[in-house]
Formats: sequence, structure tokens, C-alpha cells
Amino acid sequence: MKPLVLISLLCTLTSSVFAQTSHENTEVQQQIMTVLNRQIEGWNNGDIDSFMKGYAASDSLRFASGGTVTYGWSNMLERYKKSYPSKETMGVLTFTNITVDIVSDDAALVFGKWTLKREKDEPWGLFTLLFKNKSGVWRIVHDHTSSGN
Repeated sequence: MKPLVLISLLCTLTSSVFAQTSHENTEVQQQIMTVLNRQIEGWNNGDIDSFMKGYAASDSLRFASGGTVTYGWSNMLERYKKSYPSKETMGVLTFTNITVDIVSDDAALVFGKWTLKREKDEPWGLFTLLFKNKSGVWRIVHDHTSSGN
């Protein structure tokens, strides 16, 4: 009878650990989606500074796109402002097909598709983001964005 009780107790503990992990993953995914949604909102308001709040304000921030790599938050901000000098050039941003893959307690990979709807064109592409959690705040530390056009 004792082995049966032990097995039952083990199954109960295991299922509660999986339930807790699943709940924690859902919370992390929601936190990351909040960051992405705030970026979209900032972009669509023509506010690159708000969009940039989704990124870690660090010199080690890495952004790869268009065959070049930019390091550092300030350099990335400058690149965005140069590439998108007006609300019209920014267009309306949407993210779709988003997958959040939590790889550790403080890191997650995010995959998705971006689209800009502008008056004369609709560029799109794919992105891979590495989010890191520092002091309870999730921010992008690596961004690899490609163009599908």
C-alpha cells in the first residue's frame, strides 16, 4: 500500500509543478506581448522614442537588418529616425504569427512577421527577437529583422 501512496503523491506533485510552470510561462508571454503591443502603439502614433522603449537601453543591444548590424540603443534610435523621418514613412505597423519560446527564467525567443501598411506600398518581413528579463522587466536585447520584399 505504501508504494501506491508514494506514486500518487509523486503524480500530484509533478502535476502541480507543471501547472505552475505553465502559469508562469503564460505570465511571461503576456508580459512580452505587452512590450510588443506598446511598440506597435508607439510606432503607429509616429513616436519612435516610444517604440524604442521595448529595447534594452544598452550599448550591447544588437540589431541586424538590411545586411548591416547596429550595436547600441542610441545608434539604433538614430538609424530608425533616419530611415523613418515621418509618420507617413513609418506607416501602420502590425505584428502577426507571433510565437514566444521561453528558453530560461530570464530569456525568451520571439518569432513573428511584421507588416507596414503605407500609402504606396506594404513592405513586410520576419523577425527574431531575444528578450531578456532584468529586474523583472522584459526587454529586447537582440533583433534580427528581414524583409520579405
